[in-house]
Amino acid sequence: MVLRLGQIIESLGGVLHGNPDGIIEGLAPLETATASQISFLSHPQYQSQLGLSRAACVIVAPAFEAQAVARGTSIVTADPYLYYARLTRLWKRSLPHGLVAGIHPSAVVDPAADIDPTAIIGPLCVVERGACIGAYTHLKSRVTVGEDCIVGERCILHSGVVIGADGFGFAPHQGTWEKIEQLGAVRIGNDVEIGANSCIDRGALDDTVLEDGVKLDNLVQIGHNVHVGAHTAMAGCAGVAGSARIGAHCTVGGGAVVLGHLTLVDGVHVSAASVVTRSLLKPGQYTGLFPIDENAQWEKNAASVKQLYRLRERLKALENSNKKEK
Repeated sequence: MVLRLGQIIESLGGVLHGNPDGIIEGLAPLETATASQISFLSHPQYQSQLGLSRAACVIVAPAFEAQAVARGTSIVTADPYLYYARLTRLWKRSLPHGLVAGIHPSAVVDPAADIDPTAIIGPLCVVERGACIGAYTHLKSRVTVGEDCIVGERCILHSGVVIGADGFGFAPHQGTWEKIEQLGAVRIGNDVEIGANSCIDRGALDDTVLEDGVKLDNLVQIGHNVHVGAHTAMAGCAGVAGSARIGAHCTVGGGAVVLGHLTLVDGVHVSAASVVTRSLLKPGQYTGLFPIDENAQWEKNAASVKQLYRLRERLKALENSNKKEK
């Protein structure tokens, strides 16, 4: 598998400094790239690696053009990381073992499901009655799409994804739990990617919704009736409890949790391992962490936190006393 530099420029643009007939045999990081591979520099903190790299070609921003040209062959583009992302897709499309549309013989597809002929349904997948899979969508191995759930166009669902399991709904009764049937479905927009072993629960009454361009990492849990806005991304092990509404262009860091029935407006960014306990109605970065420490010190700090309310009340009383004296 090889690409000429000229082919890359014809497909992706950019300004090439070097021979367009130069051959690229792979992609690699700056520090490990060989004389037959292409690499990229996307952050100034790695510029020291540029001059030392053995890469056949390096993709750089205009700010590093002179340094890259002095080193050797280069492609200059406004956003090297975006260029790299598109190059990976170009490379995969060019591989000789390209993906072929169709349903794997081991998959189980209900006759009442609607599968676009351009979709790819991988080994051991299950697509239940009334489910709909859009054009050019790829279900990798062991994906389950429950009844009446909709997956849009150009989506990728990685191995083990479950779309449309029952939401967690039970009514307490005399010390036991009675199941609440989950009568909604899941609606997934276009260009959505869902990582391995993630679960999107069906709604209790209304549908659970992931809008266009949502990206979920592995082991993400989306509860029933959650609504996730367009182009929001969540890292591994994030969890969103039922009926939360998350806006567009948000990010949720790995292991973070959003409690149920909360609202996050567009442009909210939640740091890893945070717990969102209230609605966030202003765009920005939010963090809710108790810093890690040696256990003995952590216990002292935790004990102090538990006393904060009492200390606040004492401080308020002291302030009021000083005001009266004045």
